[in-house]
Amino acid sequence: MKIAKFITDAEREHLKAIHKQLFTLAAEAIEEGDEAKIQSYLVRAAEKGLLQRDAFGINPILSDMETALVVGQEIGISRSSILSVLLNSAVLSGAASIDEIKKDFGDEVAHILHGLMRIRELYAKSATVGSENFRSLLITFAEDMRVILIMIANRVCIMRQIKDTKNIEAQKQVSMEAAYLYAPLAHKLGLYKLKSELEDLSLKYLEHDAYYHIKEKLNETKRSRDAYIERFLKPLDEKLQAAGLHYHMKGRTKSIHSIWQKMQKQHVDVDGVYDLFAIRIILDSPPEREKMECWQVFSIITDMYQSNPKRMRDWLSVPKSNGYESLHITVLGPEQKWVEVQIRTERMDDIAEHGLAAHWRYKGIKGGQSSIEDWLAGVRSALETNDDAQLMDQFRLDLKEDEVFVFTPKGDIFKLPMGATVLDFAYHIHSKVGNQCVGARIGGKNVTIRQKLQSGDQVEILTSSNQSPKQDWLNIVTTTRARAKVRQSLKEMESRQALLAKEELERKMKNKKLDYEEPVLMHTMSKLGYKIVTEFYAALADGKLDMNNVLEAYALQQRFDHGEAEKTAPATSADQFVMPEDEKAKRQIEHSDVLVIDQNLKGLDFQMAKCCQPVYGDAVFGFVTSGGGIKIHREDCPNAPQLRQRFGYRIVKAKWAGKRGSQYPITLRVIGNDDIGIVNNITNVISKEEKILLRSISIDSHDGLFNGTLTVMLDDTSRLQQLIKKLRTVKGVKNVTRS
Repeated sequence: MKIAKFITDAEREHLKAIHKQLFTLAAEAIEEGDEAKIQSYLVRAAEKGLLQRDAFGINPILSDMETALVVGQEIGISRSSILSVLLNSAVLSGAASIDEIKKDFGDEVAHILHGLMRIRELYAKSATVGSENFRSLLITFAEDMRVILIMIANRVCIMRQIKDTKNIEAQKQVSMEAAYLYAPLAHKLGLYKLKSELEDLSLKYLEHDAYYHIKEKLNETKRSRDAYIERFLKPLDEKLQAAGLHYHMKGRTKSIHSIWQKMQKQHVDVDGVYDLFAIRIILDSPPEREKMECWQVFSIITDMYQSNPKRMRDWLSVPKSNGYESLHITVLGPEQKWVEVQIRTERMDDIAEHGLAAHWRYKGIKGGQSSIEDWLAGVRSALETNDDAQLMDQFRLDLKEDEVFVFTPKGDIFKLPMGATVLDFAYHIHSKVGNQCVGARIGGKNVTIRQKLQSGDQVEILTSSNQSPKQDWLNIVTTTRARAKVRQSLKEMESRQALLAKEELERKMKNKKLDYEEPVLMHTMSKLGYKIVTEFYAALADGKLDMNNVLEAYALQQRFDHGEAEKTAPATSADQFVMPEDEKAKRQIEHSDVLVIDQNLKGLDFQMAKCCQPVYGDAVFGFVTSGGGIKIHREDCPNAPQLRQRFGYRIVKAKWAGKRGSQYPITLRVIGNDDIGIVNNITNVISKEEKILLRSISIDSHDGLFNGTLTVMLDDTSRLQQLIKKLRTVKGVKNVTRS
C-alpha cells in the first residue's frame, strides 16, 4: 500500500496546509535531510500496511503533523521534540526501531520516542486509567518531560477532531481522561491555553447542553460585558493615576468550564454566577513599598465601591503556605453588579504565574509538595526560553500527595498529606487518642472521624473511654502511620479476645467433663476450616463459631482419635477434581483487575447502588466510595456519566460471578387503563412467578389512567425480562419499564 492511498483527498489538502505552517515555524530547528528521512520511514510503514487509523478513524500521519504544530506553536520546544512527534507513527507501528532512529536522528529523538512507547505500554497494562496513581505512573514511564508535553499536545489534537465521531463511548473515555489527567498536567506546566481548551472540549462532549447554553449566554453578553469593564475601570484608572501609582490593569472572562463549575457548586444558572470575569491590578512597586501600595489600591477601590467582606481574601499579610501573595476583594460596581478585583505587584504576579505558587494549586487541584514547585518553575522557564536540550532532560517527577497544615487548640501545627482525616490526625497525636477518637470539633462544629482536613483547620479531637478501633477504620485513615497503629490495636484486641475465648472453651470442656487435648483440638479446628489458631479463637470470640457446636465437634473428633474410626471418603484423583465456584471467584479477584461480584465472598465490602438497583446479569461497574467500600452501579445508571467524569479514578471494572447470588430489589413502573381488577391481575402474575417476591406496590389513579410502582425481589435479569414481558400482556397495561 502506497502512502498516497492511505490519505484521502481532503486529508491531503489539510496536510499540505499544516506542513507549510510547521516547516516554516521549525525552519531553523530542522536540519537538512530530516524531512526526507521522515518521509522514507512513513512510506515504509504505509507499504507494509502497518499504519492504522485509531478508534475515531483519525489518520496517524495527519494526527502526528497536527500534534507537532501544537508543540511548535504553543509549547515551543525544538528539533528533537518535533522530529519525535513526526516519527511517532512509524515507531509505534513497528516500521522503524529505536536503534534506527538513534542512528539517523540522534540520541535525544530516540530517547523521547522510547518514552512515548513506554506510555503506550502503560495504557495497555493499566485496567483503570483513572486510578489515583496513574498520573504518577504516567510521568515515571515517560522518563523525559518532553514526552508529557507531547502527550498533552496530542490529546488537544484528538479532542479537536472527534466532534462528529459516531464512537460516542470512545469520545467520552478520551474526554474524561483529558479532564482529570491532561488538563491538570497542562495547568501545572503553565500551558493555560491548552489546559482551558482541554477542559472546555471535555465539557462540550460530556455535558453538551450545558456547554452550549453557557457559550450562547456569553456570546449574547460579550459586548455589554466589555463595555461594563470599561465603565468600571475608567474612574478607577483616574484615581490610581492621581495617586501617582505605576501599574497596569487587565480583565479576563472565566472559561466555560470554570463557569460551569461555579454553576454546579452554587446551584445557579449562568446569570447567577456574578463573577464571570475578574480584574487584576498589577503594581510596579519596589520591595519595601509593595504592601503599602497594595493596601493603598485597596483603599481607593473600597472608597469608590462597596466591598463584600465575606469575599475578601488577604494573602498579603499572611501569604499562603505555598508562597502565594495577593489581595482579593469583591466590590459592588456600577449597576449593582459584583466584580472581583485582584491586587498584587509584579513580583507577586511573577511568582503566581511561574510555578512557585502555581494557580492550579490554590484552586484546589491535587498536586505535590514543595519540591514540585521548583520543578514547575524550572520546566516553565525552559518552555518560555526554549532552552530544552540540556535543561529538560533532567526533569522527572515523582508526584506526591499535597500537604495540609492543621492546628491543635493550643496552636501547635501539624503537617499531614492532602486527604488526611480527623482519625489520621488523632493517631498523629498519640495512639491512645486515636484508639478513643469519636470525632472532632472544627470551627465550632462537631464532625465525624471521616471528615477530611483542610489547611488552616483548628482541630480539637473528641475522645471516649468506651470507644475502640474498628476494622472499617482501615478504610478511613489515609496515612501509613495511622494505618499501622490501627492494625496494631486491632491485633492486640484480637489477641485479648482470643485469650478470653480460649479460657471460656477450656472452662466449658471441663464442665462437660472433656479432657483438653491439643492434638484433638488441632484436628477439630482443621475440620471446621481453620488452619491458624488465632483465627479460630477470633471466630469464637466474634460469635462466628457457636461454642456448643465446637464442643460437639471436639467430642466427636476425640472419639475418632481414640480408635472409634469413621469412614473417610476416598481420595479424589487430580483429573476428577472440580474447583468450587466460590474458590474460582476468589482466584479471579486475586489475579484480575476486574471485581467479580459474588455474595459468598468474604472481606469485600460492596453493595448494590440504590439509584439503579443492579441485578445479576446487568452490565455493571464498581465505584469506590469515600469510605472505602464499593457501590455496584449499572452501566446505564443515570448517575454513571457524572461519576465517570468527576471521579474517573474511583471507577473499577466489575462482572458477576459464574452463578446467581441472592435476590435483589427491583422497581418497576406500570402505566395503564384504570380498569376494575387490573391491580389484582398484576399481582396474580407476580405471585405465579417462581422465585419472585412482591415487596411493595403503590398505585396512583387519575383521569382513567393508573400509574403504579412495584418493588419485586428477584435474582437475575432473565427473570426480570420474563416478568416485564408477562406484565405487558395483562389487559389494560400500556407500558412496563424498569426504574
